Amino acid sequence: MKVCFIGTGSMGSLLTEAFLKAGALSPEQVTLASRTRSKAEALAARYPGLAVADDNLSAASDANLIFLCVKPSDFRAVLDDILPVLTKDRIIVSITSPIRIETLEKIVPSKVAKIIPSVVNSVGCGATLFMFGARLNDDDRALLRQLFSSISLPVEIDEEKVRVASDLSSVGPAFFAFLLERFIEAAVAETGINRETATTLACEMLLGSARMLQEPDCSPADLQRRVSVPGGITAAALAELDRATKNAFSRVLQTTHAKFKEDMEKAELSLRPQKRRGPRGNP
Repeated sequence: MKVCFIGTGSMGSLLTEAFLKAGALSPEQVTLASRTRSKAEALAARYPGLAVADDNLSAASDANLIFLCVKPSDFRAVLDDILPVLTKDRIIVSITSPIRIETLEKIVPSKVAKIIPSVVNSVGCGATLFMFGARLNDDDRALLRQLFSSISLPVEIDEEKVRVASDLSSVGPAFFAFLLERFIEAAVAETGINRETATTLACEMLLGSARMLQEPDCSPADLQRRVSVPGGITAAALAELDRATKNAFSRVLQTTHAKFKEDMEKAELSLRPQKRRGPRGNP
């Protein structure tokens, strides 16, 4: 199997390295195309055998599986670049949530999937969100699940729920890193504890909590009950935290959904056919 990654920004590079480190792909199976060639060449230097193409068309020419790791505004141009080599047996994977599968299927003859990764996939953790197009058969779905199982837990979702699912799995690390940072800052400001020590304690706490929550008999509510006793210090602190964060995550989700709606509208506009002045290179 030959795999092509078009775009080597943060997520394109993350996926490429994660698959290679996990042994799910060998460097000889992978070809990269990038607007910033230096990023692709840096990956090739770390993984001898990995190929860097001169342009999108040549990168996709012999690929069975093509990952589109570019911004929504770049999708149409990239699709126009690679359309000459797209066939009905190839699989296109979009990792960009505002781009709808139905829209892609109207543009390309290939099979289409949307898979949303998370930054934590880089360490073999977290979920990846799976949405399958109508042209994929059982073998195609199994291939994609097997590939992503090497770095994550694949979870199939309804495309209409991609925003909230992304908030939980893909954006969530940033949300909770923000809260952890605020916790550390408060500890340092209120008590004078060494920042490095506070950071170590807090990060180890979060890691341990995550491991406990993977146990079948430990939900978030269970974990709170295990730490807290009625009338105790933790119970009093949880009451204060509840008051301080009342409706906070509802407002966060309202914000992400409003921005997502705006991004989807822009994405649909950007995928309309464009006049081309001449041959293009990379995205």
